[in-house]
Amino acid sequence: MMEAGYDFSFSGLKTAVVNHVRRHPEAATEDVAASFQQAVVDVLVTKVRRAARETGATSLCLGGGVAANSALREQILGVAADDGLAAFLPSRVMCTDNAAMVAAAGWWRLGIDGPSPSTPAWSPTCACR
Repeated sequence: MMEAGYDFSFSGLKTAVVNHVRRHPEAATEDVAASFQQAVVDVLVTKVRRAARETGATSLCLGGGVAANSALREQILGVAADDGLAAFLPSRVMCTDNAAMVAAAGWWRLGIDGPSPSTPAWSPTCACR
C-alpha cells in the first residue's frame, strides 16, 4: 500500500487482522491492535508526505474520525515540522465521522434553503420528508 497511488482501502487489512486473531487466539490483543494501528498510520503518513511534496503543498490538515488518533496526530506533526509545513489538526471533540458532518450540513441547508429542485417531493420508497 505504500507505493500504490493515493486511492486505498483498509478493509482488506481489517479482514486480515480479524482472520489472524481468529486463527491465533493466543495472540495478545493489545499487540495485534498496536501493530494494526502502526500499519495504518505508516501508510497514511507516507502517502500524505508524498502528496504534499508532489503538489507543493505548504500545509497539512487532518479531518474526520481518524484525526482523533494520537499516533497519527503525532506523526503528522512530526512530518510537518521536518518538511517545513504548517499542520492543522482539529481538537479531538471536533474529530467526528465525515458522514455525520455532511448529514448535519445537509439538514441545516435544507432548513435554510428548502429542498433542491432535484429532490423528489415524496415517494413510497423515499423518506424525504
